[in-house]
Amino acid sequence: MSAVNAASRPRVGVGFRLQWEMVQNCHVLLYPEGMVKLNRSAGEILQRCDGAQEVTAIVTDLERSFNASDLSQEVLAFLEIALQQKWVELA
Repeated sequence: MSAVNAASRPRVGVGFRLQWEMVQNCHVLLYPEGMVKLNRSAGEILQRCDGAQEVTAIVTDLERSFNASDLSQEVLAFLEIALQQKWVELA
């Protein structure tokens, strides 16, 4: 059973900090033991994970920002992985 759903409100996990890394030319998640280099899609999703927005709103914003549609399943799949990795937690 999936822990993340359309009404979930994800936020960056405790101990992680999301930032743009100019040297890497991408968003990264920093944590005490190291760094996770994110691809563009992951960075765009995590930027919107503030604990206030539901996944539905995040998907709507991504679809509007990138003139795309049907991103819900991809966003949910990424957030499931991010939750397992503790990159995000649910508010």
